[in-house]
Amino acid sequence: MKLIKDLKYPEQIAFLRENHGFSQAHANALVLYSKGNTTSKRFNTIDDYLKPHDATKQKTVKAIFKAIKTKYPKMEIVIAWNQPMLKLGEDYIFGVNVLKNHILIAPHDGEAILLKFAKRLEPYEVLKKTVRVPVDWKVDVKLLQDLAAARISALKK
Repeated sequence: MKLIKDLKYPEQIAFLRENHGFSQAHANALVLYSKGNTTSKRFNTIDDYLKPHDATKQKTVKAIFKAIKTKYPKMEIVIAWNQPMLKLGEDYIFGVNVLKNHILIAPHDGEAILLKFAKRLEPYEVLKKTVRVPVDWKVDVKLLQDLAAARISALKK
């Protein structure tokens, strides 16, 4: 790292990947570590995650999790991959990602689940593994609970 310490971040990543066969994730971890960051974890709680976001986004995310946890109270909200996720035991069930202009919702391993719910998801932009909803989304409680139920059902197979 001494050889490349004065390079910009993208150049450091490229150097490690091209010359030493590092994956993107490993190159990123090494570069960040060399700059003094000893953990990739940015948030410890849902409140930490929501803090930089406006009140509308905070309210929507809390309503999303409340909708699912109402039906599945044993689920816990955890931070994984720096995103809030719902977990049941050791299994990830559902995640949320807040962006500038929208919120992404995702049943974990959700590609097949999203295909199954294609008709009900027509009002939204469905990506490969996520669904884009507006930041001020009027939360569809039944849809969220059904997506979570489908994930739980898939785990039992």
